[in-house]
Amino acid sequence: MRVSKRVPTWIGLDLVFLWLSVYFAFVVHDGGLPSGQTAYLAVIYGLVQALAGVGIMFVFGLYRRIWQYASVGELAALGQAALVSTAAGYLVAAAAMGQMIPLFAPVQSFMSALLLLGGSRFLWRLACDRFGGERGGRGASRKRTLIVGAGNCGTLFAKELQQNASYQAQPVAFVDDDPYKHRLEVLGIPVLGGRKDIPAIVADKDIEEIIIAVPSASKTQISEIVKICKNTKARLKIVPNLQDLIHGKTATHQIRDVSVEDLLGREPIRTDLKGIADYVAGKVVLVTGAGGSIGSELCRQIAPFQPERLLLLGHGENSIYTIEMEMRSAFPKLAIETVIADVQDRTRLEEVFRCMKPQVVFHAAAHKHVPLMERNPSEAIKNNVFGTKNVADCADAFGAERFVLISSDKAVNPTSVMGTTKRIAEMYIQGLDKTSETKYVAVRFGNVLGSRGSVIPRFKQQIASGGPVTVTHPEMVRYFMTIPEAVQLVIQAGAFAQGGEIFILDMGSPVRIYDLAVDLIRLSGFEPGVGMEITFSGIREGEKLYEELLTKEEGLTSTKHDRIYVGKPSLINRSELEFEFRLLERVLAKDPEEIRSVLQQLVPTYRNVS
Repeated sequence: MRVSKRVPTWIGLDLVFLWLSVYFAFVVHDGGLPSGQTAYLAVIYGLVQALAGVGIMFVFGLYRRIWQYASVGELAALGQAALVSTAAGYLVAAAAMGQMIPLFAPVQSFMSALLLLGGSRFLWRLACDRFGGERGGRGASRKRTLIVGAGNCGTLFAKELQQNASYQAQPVAFVDDDPYKHRLEVLGIPVLGGRKDIPAIVADKDIEEIIIAVPSASKTQISEIVKICKNTKARLKIVPNLQDLIHGKTATHQIRDVSVEDLLGREPIRTDLKGIADYVAGKVVLVTGAGGSIGSELCRQIAPFQPERLLLLGHGENSIYTIEMEMRSAFPKLAIETVIADVQDRTRLEEVFRCMKPQVVFHAAAHKHVPLMERNPSEAIKNNVFGTKNVADCADAFGAERFVLISSDKAVNPTSVMGTTKRIAEMYIQGLDKTSETKYVAVRFGNVLGSRGSVIPRFKQQIASGGPVTVTHPEMVRYFMTIPEAVQLVIQAGAFAQGGEIFILDMGSPVRIYDLAVDLIRLSGFEPGVGMEITFSGIREGEKLYEELLTKEEGLTSTKHDRIYVGKPSLINRSELEFEFRLLERVLAKDPEEIRSVLQQLVPTYRNVS
């Protein structure tokens, strides 16, 4: 067993301290240095107690402890060891010397031993805290830091910041909403007020960084704290979620930057696990577009429900390979099949459905980038309309139980080709549902934070490059959700499917893109207009200032879930739709304006603003 180099030093010191504790007992009792027989008794008794004490401390494991981080537990163990060693030393010395030892000796030596043993270790910890190698320098090189939360977590992080120079942060104050902690100190750091006092404290104490250390707080509470902090000049960081800490997903040293997701402040989604398991567990589940942002998250969240097989279908081999490797690592017992296929290839899809017989289909494969699809309308139609038709028809022909289309709020009163193609896809599956044994539903939601091509990654890239951050229009608003949040609701909506519905997810309040840019700049430690410019580039082709979630005829009905609503199924004339599809096929190779004209016939609410 490897022994620390410090252990022999501590043993030597403890032998001296334990012997001295006995000798001091006689000095105190006699009022001076002992002599004659008393001196002999003090020396021998001291040696016996020193040897017994070190042995007892080994038994108590005190030489395996790191005293730099000692706490009440170490102090209690040290007291027990001192008491036992005093008693053992007294009995052994009395037996060995064949005479009674005055009772004042063990009583006084116990108190002296506790003082010397405990005091030496306390001084060692104090020296490590103040001069330790990891401590690092103080002053200008360390950011002045305010910690939000003076509870156990905040205290833990304050101690870590004090002892570990790698953070380059010096905690100078706490804030806590508990009024009983105000004007008190924790680890010598004052608690100066509650969350509402943060702006004044940041200004008064010249705070450069704020760490939010309340991992047990709800998302709403975190959002409220972030909204207060973002109006200061300080950079924001946040400790990991408490559940992540408990389950070992993150470590205490992994303080992360506050993200835009923290500003949304929505609580975790309540799901009907049994309802989901009933239609996913033990089934062959196909996810199209499995390499994309939504598709890959669908795979991650479906896997824990133990489908019989999970089919990952995508056109891009690299993205499918990436999600395959991730899924095989995270779910080694899950049967996974990867399928490289284009949803526009009807023959290939029929082969996939014939051989693998998927029972549940999540159709996430689509072209989603609005300006790109405006410039390439035929490709949007091929993929979003005819690709959806191919997958939906195969689900019908080969007896799938359920088909869930991932749609978009851009399908409502569309002003873009992309939005119009998604609306046509919705219309097609609603028409097909009326004649098929398969239950067809669509799930409609707005933008997801962090998806490929979305505004957040673009803003982050622009900030990292030094700016400017480009916003299309100062009044443009969008609905936003996190990817896991949207996907969790998509899977839940699938459990409610009776056939023909369009489920609409509660996206919360719409967010102004300009405000999003300002928040992201501030969260990155810059000041909009000072350290980072914001410029306006103008509305791009196909875009509109705001999105809607419902058409006029759909209405809105609640479901069993407070975050999912259902629009009334539209009356779709299947034969008319098939006729328009044939017309659409004929104009694919023609002028974009002809294509848009046919789209207008299919979706009368489509307004071409390009």
